[in-house]
Amino acid sequence: MIITQLAAEELDIREEEAFGLSRAAVLLDQAKQNRDDAQALAAALNHNLELWVAIRSMVQRPESGLPKSVEENLIRLSNFVADATFKSSDSLENAPIDTLININLQISEGLLEGLANDLR
Repeated sequence: MIITQLAAEELDIREEEAFGLSRAAVLLDQAKQNRDDAQALAAALNHNLELWVAIRSMVQRPESGLPKSVEENLIRLSNFVADATFKSSDSLENAPIDTLININLQISEGLLEGLANDLR
């Protein structure tokens, strides 16, 4: 329990990003399950877009220290997320929403794996 409290108090930036991406994926999945609630879907898409805009902003900073290839890939993913989001939420089918969910979960997993490797 003490370890859990310490971890919660001292989240690494990668853990925070991973948590944010996972949370956005859950919100998208919940909104997808309840397609009758257009407001919830719009809110989940907007939240996800804001997260990816923040990610793009962070990786474009000179002090990010990311390899150029990682930076370029994250920017491409951010652009993809933006393009998918700007489609009308009424016409957005389950497949693109599933893609957004999977992107978030895979990037989140990669962040946590990187953190685990750093701790070894």
